[in-house]
Amino acid sequence: MTAKLLSPDDLRAKPAREDFITLPDSLGTRFLLTVDTEEEFDWSAPFDRESRRVTIGESMQCGQNYFRAAGVRPLYVTDYPVIDDPRVGPMLAEWQAEDEADIGAHCHPWVNPPHEEAVSATNSFAGNLPEALEREKISRLRDRIAEVTGKTPVSFRAGRYGVGPNTGRILTDLGFQLDTSVRSRFDYSGEDGPDFSGMPVKPWRMGPDKALIELPLSTAYVGALAGIGDTFLPALTQGGLAAGLLSRSGLLQRIPLTPEGISATQAIRAIDALLASGLKLLVFSFHSPTLAPGITPYVRNEADLAGFYRWWDDVLGHLARNGITPAGQDDILAACAPR
Repeated sequence: MTAKLLSPDDLRAKPAREDFITLPDSLGTRFLLTVDTEEEFDWSAPFDRESRRVTIGESMQCGQNYFRAAGVRPLYVTDYPVIDDPRVGPMLAEWQAEDEADIGAHCHPWVNPPHEEAVSATNSFAGNLPEALEREKISRLRDRIAEVTGKTPVSFRAGRYGVGPNTGRILTDLGFQLDTSVRSRFDYSGEDGPDFSGMPVKPWRMGPDKALIELPLSTAYVGALAGIGDTFLPALTQGGLAAGLLSRSGLLQRIPLTPEGISATQAIRAIDALLASGLKLLVFSFHSPTLAPGITPYVRNEADLAGFYRWWDDVLGHLARNGITPAGQDDILAACAPR
């Protein structure tokens, strides 16, 4: 089967060599924490337009207090139900106003107006929607964030990483400067989503006129077969016996930089592998509902929540010992500016 040829402006397209961004030596080696800041819904249930509950403001404040004390400036990519919430939206705005965090956009199309499409798994990837509808959803989200925070967002991550053929052009037209939707080394095409297999982990310029910075989420292959990890990506994606054998044998593991389903030991191994490959900018992520017990599969109770914060203690300690310091959105925009 012949692979579909993607436009160079398509966020799913592999970058050309000349599109990669050379970060200045003055930046050093840094990391960015991104938080998918979203409503609380049952991840195992069908998508539902009415599942837009936002009740964990206190838990989010605890998380922000922790990261502020650690000197970390999170980028909260925020969806419509959260920014529209009368308690949590202003709280996020306050963090940004106090220069403690940045607020970006995160589109969950099934709960983001206008509500014109059928709710389905395929349509949960905004990039699968008609261009005019995807554009209007992202535009309304951008405008609502600006209304609540007083600042127009310049960073974006598609919900479910669901970019499509028109997303890059839409983001550029709407004034976004930084996209972080690409989850390198993951393939969601079996769910009608994007295929990011073989995508690099270092930043590049893309979209119309190369005006958009793509900052992919960091994922490492580790093990004896790490150098040809993408060859085995279908087995890792499908799970089952093959993935288990590769992992348990130590031949190959795919490790994203997240506390969700990844141990601190694994994350540290992935950090070391990415640093050894020459990567200068690490991108971490988790989902805001993980900050409270009983919402996501990763934090089921108070003991899991304590483990979540221990994970960060261990990982932030490892980063500090290796001289890797936090970066904020503006640090990255400045480092990636054309020279």
